Amino acid sequence: MVTGMVSGVLAAAVLAAGGAGGASGAPGGGGSDAYWLRVEARFAPPTAFVPSAAVTYDDRLVPPGASIEVEQEGSRSEMTVRLAVEGLEPGRAYGAHVHQEPCGADPEAAGGHYRHEEDPGRADAANEVWLDFTTDRAGDGRAVVHKAWGLRRGEANSVVLHDAPGGAGNRVACFTVPFASLT
Repeated sequence: MVTGMVSGVLAAAVLAAGGAGGASGAPGGGGSDAYWLRVEARFAPPTAFVPSAAVTYDDRLVPPGASIEVEQEGSRSEMTVRLAVEGLEPGRAYGAHVHQEPCGADPEAAGGHYRHEEDPGRADAANEVWLDFTTDRAGDGRAVVHKAWGLRRGEANSVVLHDAPGGAGNRVACFTVPFASLT
């Protein structure tokens, strides 16, 4: 019972490597820099005895014990973000976006969407990291997005699940993610 309740970040790795013969556009001419991050957790309510990096605000759409995994890989000039969830409400469309702040007991604690260009008028999938998905009959879902840019250090700190795909919707869960950046 206790083992099933222990949650939080289960695995994480960040790699930065420099070497010769690398990617174009890297500072200094010949080196390549890259990173990789993978974190996973099980959702728990904000009032859980053992806190989790993954918080559910709606037990019906994101039941306690459901899982989430976020993987990020990239370089100075591009990145790919992958999302995988298991155990959510089956056959439902969800919105998912990278947000500015870490999760908290209040769904609004995660702040607004991370924006590549900090223009308030550019709230769209091209300027943000949208990972919308639809769960299958088992309640599992996947999403992947590739961007020709990376995240600014310290300005992307969570993935928020919304009750509807697109740019808005009620916040039903949040996962604090230590996103990597080379900028």
